Amino acid sequence: MDLNIVFKPIWFDSFGAKSSCSLIKTPNLKILIDPGVAAMQPSFPAPENMKSFWYEEGYKAIKSASKNVDVVVVSHYHYDHFIDFEKTVYEGKTVFAKNPNEFINDSQRGRAEEFYKHLYETFSKEKFENLLRKPKPKEYKSPLENLPLAKNEKFGDYEKRRKNLLAQGEKWFFKRVEKWNRYKVIPELELGKVKVKFPEGKEYRFGGTKLRFTKPLFHGIEFSRVGWVFSTVVEYGKEKLIHTSDLNGPIIEDYAKWIIKENPTTLILDGPMTYMLGYTLNLINFRRTIKNVLRIVEETSKIKTIIYDHHLPREPKFKERTKEVWEKAKKLGIKMVTAAEFVGRKTVVLEYA
Repeated sequence: MDLNIVFKPIWFDSFGAKSSCSLIKTPNLKILIDPGVAAMQPSFPAPENMKSFWYEEGYKAIKSASKNVDVVVVSHYHYDHFIDFEKTVYEGKTVFAKNPNEFINDSQRGRAEEFYKHLYETFSKEKFENLLRKPKPKEYKSPLENLPLAKNEKFGDYEKRRKNLLAQGEKWFFKRVEKWNRYKVIPELELGKVKVKFPEGKEYRFGGTKLRFTKPLFHGIEFSRVGWVFSTVVEYGKEKLIHTSDLNGPIIEDYAKWIIKENPTTLILDGPMTYMLGYTLNLINFRRTIKNVLRIVEETSKIKTIIYDHHLPREPKFKERTKEVWEKAKKLGIKMVTAAEFVGRKTVVLEYA
C-alpha cells in the first residue's frame, strides 16, 4: 500500500549521535524536523574518535537532507535539535521555530538570540538589534491548570515531596514570566530567502497537507528547568504522524492522553533518559513513563509504527529497562523499533554492550 506520509530518519541517537532529525514527505510537502546533532555523553560506551565520527556523519546527513525541503521545524533550542548556523539548512525554507520570547529558559533564550542574529543578518541587510521590538508584558496562568491528570495523580509516600517540588516549580515559573515580560521581542519575519514563524498552538495548510503544532510542553517533568518544546503533527488524508520532540517518555500523563486522543498512524516518540536513572531521572518518574507508553501502545487504535529512540539508546540496557513496552507492542502487532532498526541497521550502543 502506498503511503501518503513517508518518514525517513536522518539521524537519531541509535545512529551514534544525539538527534531526532526526521524527514517527512507528503505528496506535496517535504518537512525536516529538528535539524540538529550533538556528540554522545562521556558515559556512552564507545571511543571518543567514534563519537566524533558519528557527530560529523550526522551533521553531513542533516545538511544533505535539508537541500530540497520546503519546511524546517525547530522544536526548541538545544543543539541536538537545531544547527546554529548553517545557511543551506534554512535558505529558501519556511522555518517553524519555538517562540523565543516566552516559555523558554535562560540558556535557550541566549541560544535563540544568537541563532536569530545569524539568521536575520545573513538574509537581511538590517542589524539584528534594529529588528527587536519593545517588550509586551502579559499575564500567565500556572501550567498545572492545563495538566489535570498529572496534577491529581497520587504518588503515595512521594506525595509530600512532589507537592513541595510543584510549589517550587510554580515559583520558578513566575520568575521566568518576569523575565519574559522584560525581553525585547524577537519578531516573526519574512526575509525574502527565509520565512520565520512561531507556530505553537497553530495550524497551517499546504495543499492537502496539514501541519499542527502543540502549545508549549514541558521538556520532561513538570516545571523542568530544561525548558519547553512543542510537538509536531503532520496530516494527509487519513494518515497522521506525530513527532513528540523531548517529552522524555512522556513523563506527564496529560501528554500521553493527548497522543492517544490524536491516534496517529506513525509516532516518533522520544523515551526516558535511562542513562540518567537515579540521577536526573528518579524511579518514580521512570515508572510514570513506562505506564504512559503502555497506555499509548494499548489505547491507540490506528498506530502502526512507533520509532522509540531519542534519549533511550544512550546506554546498552535501554531495552531491558523498558522491556514491557517492547513486549506489549509486539504482542499487539505494532512495529516498535529504534530509528536504526527501522532502516535495517543495528542500534550503535548495542555494539558496545
